[in-house]
Amino acid sequence: MSEQCQSAAEPYRLVVLRQQRTELLLATIGEQLSLPWVEVRGGQRLAEALTTAMKQKWGCQPICLFMPTVALPPEHDTQPYYHVMECCDHAGEHDRRIRAVKVASLLPDLFSEPSDYAAISESLAQCESLKSGKGEGSFAAAGWFQNLLAWAQATVSPLGLRLSESFCQLNATPTFSLIRFSTDGAAVWFKAVGKPNLQEFSVTLALAELFPQYLPPILGTRPEWNGWLALEVPGRSLGESRERQPWLRAAAELASLQIDAIGKQTRLLAAGARDLRHFTLRRLLPPFFEVMAQLMERQSKSVPLPLARDEIQLLEEGVQDALSLTRELNIPDTIGHLDLNPGNILVAAASCTFLDWAEAYIGNPFFSFAYLQEHLRRSGAEPALQAQLRSVYAESWRSVIGRERLEEALRLAPLLAAFAYAAGSGAWSDEDKLRQSATAGYLRSLTRRMSREAAKLKQRRLSCPS
Repeated sequence: MSEQCQSAAEPYRLVVLRQQRTELLLATIGEQLSLPWVEVRGGQRLAEALTTAMKQKWGCQPICLFMPTVALPPEHDTQPYYHVMECCDHAGEHDRRIRAVKVASLLPDLFSEPSDYAAISESLAQCESLKSGKGEGSFAAAGWFQNLLAWAQATVSPLGLRLSESFCQLNATPTFSLIRFSTDGAAVWFKAVGKPNLQEFSVTLALAELFPQYLPPILGTRPEWNGWLALEVPGRSLGESRERQPWLRAAAELASLQIDAIGKQTRLLAAGARDLRHFTLRRLLPPFFEVMAQLMERQSKSVPLPLARDEIQLLEEGVQDALSLTRELNIPDTIGHLDLNPGNILVAAASCTFLDWAEAYIGNPFFSFAYLQEHLRRSGAEPALQAQLRSVYAESWRSVIGRERLEEALRLAPLLAAFAYAAGSGAWSDEDKLRQSATAGYLRSLTRRMSREAAKLKQRRLSCPS
């Protein structure tokens, strides 16, 4: 799923629609009008931060729709942030400092900031484009939230639940949505996905059907939205835990899920899981490392040093050797998670739930464990806990592939996991993304990481010849 987070506090000016989008909520500054504004602190989910701030500052309970594209005149020194919202208060109550104004009555000279009128005009045009089908996105269309509420209530009613007025919108774009609804019992979550994560819908449904003990229960689906409603499960995010036991439980449950999924790869590939099996990764080697060589040559910074072409060639050969060795170990292909970060794992006393399967793959299971292990290392965990995590994960797999094969596979995993993550994402083959400095820099960083892992493997072989 795509999370909209800001790295620094920024002011946002809000286009807040109401009454079937015939009115706007506007602040008054003397005799003139202004869009209401709020400030978003760094590190927050944008939709959650905006809706919370709007409620606290202006007394209106809105939902986020989208961030409009606003073309302002050249004389504007800075480009303000804008966001389109819709007021969903049943009573329509709000702070007295803002008032509802008919859209049809708006004129440029009514506004203290001329850019506000331009933003309103652009936002309304984009809303109309979505309404007429010229744009993409169910979650910017008029009435979608009321439609969602009615469907969610009908879905939870057989469980004896009733939605309360409280909800929390965490993610919002025209094609993505993540909302937590409170009820008079357990809370429920609505999630919907768009491009490029459309496969998360079908993969999540397949995994929930095949392995219900590892995913939240699915209560209902909306295929036209690529969305589903799930029951909130007990547990605490692994990312919030500093304790040893939740991490060890997550490692053990990850191994159990992967072992249970052996033999289900055809079903999961058909559902949309990425194909990162051995022959796929091997096929990606030459084109991927050619692009990495080009990216290194285009690096403008002198630090860290870019890898030379001969170093890239040696690295490619090292990854190829590691793939061949892993192939000889006959590791079964099964489910994996390229984004297995602690925030995607909920741990309770008697359960462990894995979330956000947009980056599901079929291939070597130990890549996923390498990602989990890396997150634990970065958290500053003591080496003893890192070793225990590895031991707990390996314990379940020993009965499947044997101790010696397992140990060799886990030694090879960090190098191959970095390659699978970089090559399997597809960003390296997207020219538009490669022109973005952040993407190019990240791929160079991953390639340097592969180089360090390959050097470790080489040193280990030299010190411990077979």
